[in-house]
Amino acid sequence: MDWLVSRCLDLGYLGLVLAASPWIFWNSWFHGKHREGFREKVLGDLRPPVDQADSGNDLMSESASDLIWVHAVSVGEVLSLKQVLIELLKQQPTARVVLTVTTQTGHAVARRIVDQMAEPRLGVRYFPLDFSWSVTRAIRQLQPSLIVLAELEVWPNLLLAARKHGVPVVIANGRLSQRSFKGYWRGVWFFRWLLRDVAAVGAQTPEYAERFVKLGVPAERVRVTGNIKYDRIETNRNNPRTEALRAFFGFRENDLVWIAGSTQSPEESLAIEAWKTLRLEFPNLQLMVVPRHQERFEEVSQLIQSLGCQVWRRSTWRATGAADTSRPTVRLLDTLGELGDAWGLADLAFVGGSLTQRGGQNMIEPAGYGAAVFFGPHTQNFRQTVETLLEADAARVVSRGQELPGFVRLLLRDENLRCSLGSRAQQLVLRQAGATEATLALAQMCRSSAKSGNPGALLSGDVGSRAA
Repeated sequence: MDWLVSRCLDLGYLGLVLAASPWIFWNSWFHGKHREGFREKVLGDLRPPVDQADSGNDLMSESASDLIWVHAVSVGEVLSLKQVLIELLKQQPTARVVLTVTTQTGHAVARRIVDQMAEPRLGVRYFPLDFSWSVTRAIRQLQPSLIVLAELEVWPNLLLAARKHGVPVVIANGRLSQRSFKGYWRGVWFFRWLLRDVAAVGAQTPEYAERFVKLGVPAERVRVTGNIKYDRIETNRNNPRTEALRAFFGFRENDLVWIAGSTQSPEESLAIEAWKTLRLEFPNLQLMVVPRHQERFEEVSQLIQSLGCQVWRRSTWRATGAADTSRPTVRLLDTLGELGDAWGLADLAFVGGSLTQRGGQNMIEPAGYGAAVFFGPHTQNFRQTVETLLEADAARVVSRGQELPGFVRLLLRDENLRCSLGSRAQQLVLRQAGATEATLALAQMCRSSAKSGNPGALLSGDVGSRAA
């Protein structure tokens, strides 16, 4: 049965690749996409080049100790797993870890994290495509004692190959939205058969845990461990990286800082127009705009100037504001990887992608700093987080872009409202801590269970809370 399903999946994947081949070749030729990691992705060859800096061939040494395979899709999952990787290597001083990623940006971020950690037992590879030959070759090369998949990476051939080779699979920080659940439910008979041997699921919420059980993961193997994204959230506004940004952009002690982060068009223009009006009443109100996509940095810079403002860009790397004091100055954070630190400057935090159909962006980071967080109505990508914030009265929704000036004016006039929103948001983030510890305990239980010869059973123990 497994062999037949695997071959059918291969045929289906090949059909999809053939249908998408013009698009793939176009992006590869003109944009350089899909070129990196060909052998890893297509052939499942995860052996590192001899000159690779992340410990060379030691990760594959047969004489080395256990290897744990951890997979994260892209940047968000990689950043979420950073603390898990640190603690895992600390708790398992003889273990090796291979972190695989799907996207090119995720790979770049993962490589940067590995370089920062300077840990020879941690390697980065591209995730093999879910063809039977590639995932089987990867498992045979790595010989992992455990496979950890972040959030919801249910790849059928990988699970079948792990089943065949007796490797326990753990879904960590499990997330199963209502939309995804409906999609999987159409083939529930297949997923119940496929997921029956998953060793454990550490779900973010009881709701997600219940959905995993309905899809076929045995209830005794599902635990509510919480969201590990809360564990990596910075709450100290005086951290060195935030202080460096404060000095660069010249913010004064009495300034009130409004950050519009992860924005898309037309959110930048809505925020700038609202700020231009409000600064007449609140002259110490400063605005920083952080576009979501790198390719729009120059476009937003031109937009700021077209709206009659000066632009102070981070990419200049010189803390010199424009000389023309007759025009207001908008700060533009046009570098990658610094928004998380910049939120520590914010008294007011508008999280973008929410007044458009994008579906919202991460609002946990500004909440951790205690900023007054608000966003538009389109936040389906972070529905659980939004519900948690709103239930705690720790954030507000602005229904339309035209309501931005009025709502921001309300926050500026009512200091108690502004501060209480921020305080409740920060306390909520602090209360959520502990998911990393619970996730690591769950993974260790599965490793121990596999070594005892029963990889399909979750050992009894207090790891988070069991799914109902």
